[in-house]
Amino acid sequence: MKYYIIAGEASGDLHAANLMKALKKHDPMAHFRYWGGDKMQAEGGQLVRHYRQTAYMGVFEVLANLGKIARNFKFCRADIVKYDPDVVILVDYAG
Repeated sequence: MKYYIIAGEASGDLHAANLMKALKKHDPMAHFRYWGGDKMQAEGGQLVRHYRQTAYMGVFEVLANLGKIARNFKFCRADIVKYDPDVVILVDYAG
């Protein structure tokens, strides 16, 4: 199966990496494409964006980066469509 996983910060990266490890045991042909961090990257697959590039904290930081956030959403939607995954998984991230 093809999995598209989005984890927006460090704890999500940890949970998603553990999920990837478990999925590989049950699905040896698993292919991963993801937005995440170093722990997910250690599990393999293709990192699209590191959470350090996309995480914004606090109202003012979010407001100051609304354009970047909107472009990231647009890119993410297009990337999901292009990759055509069997499943999209959001981990510990409301984004």
